[in-house]
Amino acid sequence: MRANLCKFAMATLFALSLAVSAPLASDREDGIVKVKSAYSLDETIARLKNDIAGKGIKFFGEIDQTKLAADAGVKLHPSTLLLFGNPPLGTQFMTSNPNSGLDWPVRLLVVQDETGGVWAVYTDFEWIKQRHGIIDRDAQFKMAETVIASITASIKAQP
Repeated sequence: MRANLCKFAMATLFALSLAVSAPLASDREDGIVKVKSAYSLDETIARLKNDIAGKGIKFFGEIDQTKLAADAGVKLHPSTLLLFGNPPLGTQFMTSNPNSGLDWPVRLLVVQDETGGVWAVYTDFEWIKQRHGIIDRDAQFKMAETVIASITASIKAQP
């Protein structure tokens, strides 16, 4: 566990040193952040999972929402939900407000739109902070935002 925390801390410091830019498209009013991918859906998912693993972040699972929809007789554009996180970081939010467990672990939705564009979509951490009235975890929220920006940078399309 100590080795994973060290890997995570090193990855976080590296991400900070990169000064990753803001997502391409964002609607922070509703708490949704969208990052346009430069890759196909499958390649985007593979790259995101590789980046998450490379940072030593715990990967909890992958849900193929398109398959679930098809099994229910519903047609859905390609959509896969990735769940991951760093329990030593994420659980700190829950100590401030247990209801914030609704937003942890991190969920990263990879979707393909009607034009074939692929997007990584997640909930803005500032929005989560405000939603749950958490006022004592600024550094932790900043770290979470830095890490998700670094992860999505691995697939981000250039403007």
